[in-house]
Amino acid sequence: MPLRRLVPVLFASGLALAACDATAPPDSGQAAGATAAGSRAAAARVQRLREIVENYYDAYLELNPLLATSQGDHRHDDRFGDYVSTAWMADSLAIEQDALQKLAAVEPGKLSGEELLTYEAFRFGRESRIEGFRYPGELLPLEQVSGLHLRFAMLGSGRGEQPFRTTEDYDRFLARMDGFVRWVDRCIDNLGTGAAKGVVQPRAVIERIVPQLAELAVEDPRKSVFWQPILNFPAGISVADRQRLIEAYADKIGTKVLPAYRRLHDYLQGEYLAQARDTVAWSELPNGAAWYAYLVRYHTTTTLTPDEIHELGLSEVSRIRGEMERFVRTPGPPGDLRGHLATLRADRSRHYEQADELLAAYRALNVKVGPALPLLFPRKPRAAFEIRAVESFRAASAASTSYVPGDAEGTRPGVVYVNTGDLPARPKSLVDAMYLHEAVPGRHYQVSLAQEADDLPRFRRFAEDTAHGDGWASYAESLGKDLGVYADPDSVFGALTAGMWRAAALVVDTGIHAKGWTREQAIDYLRAQTALGDAVTEAEVDRCIARPGQALAYTVGRLRMMELRRRAQDRLGARFDIRAFHAQLLESGPLPLPVLEAKVDRWLEAGR
Repeated sequence: MPLRRLVPVLFASGLALAACDATAPPDSGQAAGATAAGSRAAAARVQRLREIVENYYDAYLELNPLLATSQGDHRHDDRFGDYVSTAWMADSLAIEQDALQKLAAVEPGKLSGEELLTYEAFRFGRESRIEGFRYPGELLPLEQVSGLHLRFAMLGSGRGEQPFRTTEDYDRFLARMDGFVRWVDRCIDNLGTGAAKGVVQPRAVIERIVPQLAELAVEDPRKSVFWQPILNFPAGISVADRQRLIEAYADKIGTKVLPAYRRLHDYLQGEYLAQARDTVAWSELPNGAAWYAYLVRYHTTTTLTPDEIHELGLSEVSRIRGEMERFVRTPGPPGDLRGHLATLRADRSRHYEQADELLAAYRALNVKVGPALPLLFPRKPRAAFEIRAVESFRAASAASTSYVPGDAEGTRPGVVYVNTGDLPARPKSLVDAMYLHEAVPGRHYQVSLAQEADDLPRFRRFAEDTAHGDGWASYAESLGKDLGVYADPDSVFGALTAGMWRAAALVVDTGIHAKGWTREQAIDYLRAQTALGDAVTEAEVDRCIARPGQALAYTVGRLRMMELRRRAQDRLGARFDIRAFHAQLLESGPLPLPVLEAKVDRWLEAGR
């Protein structure tokens, strides 16, 4: 639901000038003094708010050094982080509570513009995170999509967010390895504690993690992904330092890092799998129904319940299915939609034969889309991005496409990852929609604009508001026709498929975690709605199982943005400017949906 809107009340004096005493001029000095005092008080309020949010964010990055590295803050590059330890959990809760307590001294009624947004978004975020500490997420520290065991391998490959430009960079990652090893042991301890309390992952999740660990846990350090930085020394590192680093990396990778991966692998395969759940619903966990309801609120930044989300999903699936059926009846073969989707899945001509062909299709769209962007947006980010294939150790469980932001300084480009595994499961027709979603004007566009907004506090520039980010990426798919994409029937049907995929996730996620659906029921449902191949369908269902609530953000965010657009068009009529509207959605950074809605309403009120 929208936050209470803070609309300034305007009023005018009804006093006639004739009633004024012309011989008694106003006390201009007193008025000027009051104005100056008011300005100083306003500046002090703004300064106090900035201090609260910036001090919080410094403490947050110190507790989350991997996040700091990803944002281009390299003060903590030598630390992995004490994630999911008892002390880390206590410290993380403490900084949230402390910030919220300090925020109570700030009067929101005396704020406006971006400062009011900062207050609203910061308060929303702290209250939401504090609620999450009621649930024992630290006892489930692993998942197959973006778990820290994968994140660390991406960092250590030399192609990720960890810099390897100087000797000091290499030494910092050498120290970070020790932190990873400690995390592995802590992870095993937490998993064991969780198993004793009945807080365990489903078997389907662990069965996807085990082969990831097996691929990473090679015997020879020189065949490990962590050896890649050694094979790619930059210029400027002396011969002596190279030799020292070669020896140090061989020792630390061989005696610490790889054994840690093997230790985690052996524990999961040899002990934890026997204790893993055959059920998949989050509601099967202790207090699981309340926990899942919280995750729904957290990821959607709304007060929608699982039941309401499920009904919304069914409604959207029905609506999009109607569009797909009308489309099929016109240019396609006769028959029901499910049969048509099965035909599409079986048609080899509708899938790329080689990974390079799929990557090339994504890269070609950058040239096609770029020139049309000024039609919809007043400016574009400076940051570049590249298209890259997903690493082999992630491919089986990774999304079809995903995005990793570049750093704020522009020294590292963003990366749109394309999953080139199991090509027959990935229709050509989806490429246009997926490009718009992940690259431009989707995720890369939105994230980069926010990072480059130097006047915003860091927690807003780098915010992780899932509903805004995923919702915008999904909304961006709807802009294809304006950008010269969706020019052929296959591409148009692909856009419908992408929308159906997101809508069906509402039904699947809530079906699994709140309605008692089995994994097989969820797979059958998703397969009946789209032309996605089995590998993609199963991976998407397993992602919903492992990361409950996250997949809801796409359609919930998109629908809210569509509603705000309709609201703006209705109120502004001929004065509606799509470029100005998109600026309202993007140029204040990611915001919780209620805060975004309040922002747009204030903009519309001012536009009257």
